Amino acid sequence: MPSYWMLVTTKDNYNITREMGFKVQGVKSKHRKRAQRMLPGDRVLYFIQSSKCFPATATIDSGAREEHDEIWVSHNGKEDFPYRVDIHPNLVLEDREHLDGYQLGPGLHYVKRWAPEDWDLAFQDHLHLLSQRDFGLIEDEMRRVMRNR
Repeated sequence: MPSYWMLVTTKDNYNITREMGFKVQGVKSKHRKRAQRMLPGDRVLYFIQSSKCFPATATIDSGAREEHDEIWVSHNGKEDFPYRVDIHPNLVLEDREHLDGYQLGPGLHYVKRWAPEDWDLAFQDHLHLLSQRDFGLIEDEMRRVMRNR
């Protein structure tokens, strides 16, 4: 059974992954243990922190490996997102279609221990393990948006 991950990222780093064709995703060094749990067939949901939106999903194609070439932008200049997994895109929304986290976020099971108005506090860290239900809820909404293009 696959695991369902949510990667919280910046708009710039999301765009870098998108421009590379969703071929590889880096994970911060402090999440080495989580990255090592990422396996082929696991799913990834992207969340852009600054705009509180969900733009895409992907599937992991490889286990994590360590690489240090600079691809993504670090806020402190010291992070090179060294734990990398190969991925391929599943659903990618256009910028104007990104799902509004303010509408979907408070309904996720993952955020239930926070007050509804503070749902986004659950997304402060870089990598989260979600339930299949939460992942499916957001991915179903992405499919609906894509059908209505």
